[in-house]
Amino acid sequence: IGIAGIGKSRLAWEFEKYVDGLLQLFPWHRGRCLAYGEGVTYWALAEMVRMRARIVEAEEPATAYAKLRATIEEYVHDPDEREWIEPRLAHLLGLEDRNARDPEDLFSAWRLFFERLSEDGPTILIFEDMQWADPSLVDFVDYLMNWSKNHPIFVLVLARPDFVDKHPTWGAGRRGYTTQYLEPLSQETMDELLAGLVPGLPAQLRAKILDRAEGVPLYAVETVRMLLDRGLLVQEGSAYRPTGPVEDLEVPETLQALIAARLDGLETAERRLIQDAAVVGKTFTKASLAALTGLAETEIETVLSSLLRKEFLSLQADPRSPERGQYGFLQDLVRRVAYDTLSRKDRKARHLAAAAYLASSWGSEDDEVVEVVAAHYLEAYHAAPDAPDAPAIKVKARDALVSAGRRAQSLAAGEEARRYYEQAIELTDDPLQRAELDERAGRMARAGGRFDEAVAHYESAMALFEAAGKSHPAARVSAAYADLIRDLGRGEEALERMQAAFAVLSGEQPDADLATLAAQLGRLLHFTGRGDEALASIELALTIAEALLLPEVLSQALNTKAIILLAAGRIQESLVLLQHALQVALDNDIPDAALRAYNNIGAAMNDRDDHDEELAVTARMVDLARRVGDRTWERRGGLGGLTPLLYVGRWDEGLALYAEFVEAGEVETRSILTELSTVPPIFVWRGELEAAREVIDSMSPMRDSTDIQERSTYDCAKAWVLLGEGKDAEALEVGRKAFETGVQLGVRGPCAKEGLTAMMEAALALSDVGTVERQLLLIDGLRPGEIAPYIAAQAFRWRARLGALQRASQLDTFFEKAADRFREINMPFWRAVTQLEHGEWLVSCEREVEAKPLFDQAREAFKRLKARPWLDRLARAAGELPELSQAPTG
Repeated sequence: IGIAGIGKSRLAWEFEKYVDGLLQLFPWHRGRCLAYGEGVTYWALAEMVRMRARIVEAEEPATAYAKLRATIEEYVHDPDEREWIEPRLAHLLGLEDRNARDPEDLFSAWRLFFERLSEDGPTILIFEDMQWADPSLVDFVDYLMNWSKNHPIFVLVLARPDFVDKHPTWGAGRRGYTTQYLEPLSQETMDELLAGLVPGLPAQLRAKILDRAEGVPLYAVETVRMLLDRGLLVQEGSAYRPTGPVEDLEVPETLQALIAARLDGLETAERRLIQDAAVVGKTFTKASLAALTGLAETEIETVLSSLLRKEFLSLQADPRSPERGQYGFLQDLVRRVAYDTLSRKDRKARHLAAAAYLASSWGSEDDEVVEVVAAHYLEAYHAAPDAPDAPAIKVKARDALVSAGRRAQSLAAGEEARRYYEQAIELTDDPLQRAELDERAGRMARAGGRFDEAVAHYESAMALFEAAGKSHPAARVSAAYADLIRDLGRGEEALERMQAAFAVLSGEQPDADLATLAAQLGRLLHFTGRGDEALASIELALTIAEALLLPEVLSQALNTKAIILLAAGRIQESLVLLQHALQVALDNDIPDAALRAYNNIGAAMNDRDDHDEELAVTARMVDLARRVGDRTWERRGGLGGLTPLLYVGRWDEGLALYAEFVEAGEVETRSILTELSTVPPIFVWRGELEAAREVIDSMSPMRDSTDIQERSTYDCAKAWVLLGEGKDAEALEVGRKAFETGVQLGVRGPCAKEGLTAMMEAALALSDVGTVERQLLLIDGLRPGEIAPYIAAQAFRWRARLGALQRASQLDTFFEKAADRFREINMPFWRAVTQLEHGEWLVSCEREVEAKPLFDQAREAFKRLKARPWLDRLARAAGELPELSQAPTG
């Protein structure tokens, strides 16, 4: 980090020279962020990929694609990985049209490409001028550092201090990040630098230069260049000497003034050419200057050679660089000063010429320079907004900004897309066009987490469409608005809006808008407990999706239909639909739908109490989430493994996983919180009540949710904490509420099972025989396929516990069947609980000898699970047996 002229580029150059002198080869990549607006999306990264593939700027697409494919084949050996990486790198370079749904879809492929490069040796990535970086590029560098921390990838970022102002927390407190601030050089060092450059410089002049330089090396270097321009210095070897007396030289006070003085000293043709070049950018070609000036390239070449000699410009000769053969300013500050010397009239003309040249030389407006074209048109308009031709330029600027927004949106760069659409809105007079742009900006704002801005854009779009009598687009935007406010906790209003939008769209010709809305509405209706209405909506979505070939809607609607059937107890049919939803998503490269299908397949395995298979499905889901770089689904999948880990007795793994997510600050969203219901009971059964309370507090946003899954999940967890606190009566009511709500999602579902279990544990603790008998009668009324194996096992145990309360005899069969069932479905904790309770009952029947092996087996399980309260209870029960008087207590 350092101000202009402090030596950032020199530092990178010295580093490159050092690396070049080592025996080992280091794959080297350099990319520069463009100073247009707030950055051109991923430009620096695209330069790095072009550099690796030896693709020059504006190369023919077919040739460029062939080079890219050859490069990928050289470094990526796995065919599946190549298939994943190639279209996403081609998209980055503008060689393929795609629409990424989220940044991680692209980030994961780009990251994987550099990881495979690093397998051949430590890989170096140099990002220059990061103060101009688009926000998405900053996110990618952060993503790369986070995900690829175990790969030998070295990233060097060069930026001015305003980068830190824009991103104050970037890299803060993170492993692998080191920030180095380049401070001004000391007076002694600057004196040594100047003496080395110009050994014979008079002391008075040297002192004046040092005083004005204020420790900035570029000032001293530019002063020397100024002296060279005026013929006052001559080069001898690597140093310069005065050609005569220079004591009376007037030295400008600032670096900008010094550069301006050098520019004033140029020949007229040189100054005009460098001004033209300043409009094009930090680097440029002879062809681009010819387009701006109207001169032949041969005429330009003479002037360029003079500017090279005078050290205003440099020539890129690196054969690896995509900019090879291009000219560039030695310092961007020189370009800025040269640009500022242009009149507004000249700026306008040159920007228009630059835009026309780029549009013609790079091809269609859908390629990677469309954002640069938009920036030129915008600058041309702002240079003379009241000119006669301003309206026509304004239209061109608006259209270019919309194209830039689409390009950024296709790259899942939502922040940049939003900015372009908002700029286009400011240039739009037509209400309908403005409404369309507000809708796009709203979608991008939501994707970027800017919810207030998204609400404002959606509301503006709805008002403009309605004022124009356009009910269809108004309803479409209303549906998107409803989906947004649902996530903001306004569930009832969201449902009303969706239904109103559905009423409008369903009265017209079925299209993709109606299909998407019907799928969304069906999902929302299901989770508000209105299954019949949900199914009707989903059937409509499926009908339209089949007819219009909408794979994403098809997969998502099949997902929702499957969980509706799952709630109805039709597990086999549900699994068939989920498997096909998964296949459709995978075949059409729709990761979000595929991850949802994996998640719901895991839920079906839970309903079957097949927790080993549930863990296997969850592992596949996490693998896909990591491959596509979807952190939310990775976290959800990881924490989703807690439930089967609890059931199969792998508590240490589950709690370690939970602690890892908490430490990383990654347990916050509703979708993540719903996976935490099994954490509180583990803490309760280990006697760690305070930890259980902390989890419940974190889950509190779900307590009064309109989503029945969220509400019942919270109540299940809360009931177990209340049981741990000895508040059995409260636990009974909360457990009853969890069960009654959870049943709406399926009698075999986790909310129903855990709600019922918590309620029955509380009822048995209270000796509430009536509640226990009523619930057992309810279970007896279920058909075989409606009873989850877990509940069947618990039912045997509850009958045994009820019999013990009623002092019944011949309860062994109930206890034994319960223990056998728990063993069959691999639930060691509940098997141990059953054995302990069986032993306690045997002791009460004076059958101590039969109790001992049961206590021994239960103790072994509780020790492994570190279930201290249960070990204490077992010790008390075993203490009544003389031969077990030395039983351990913990």
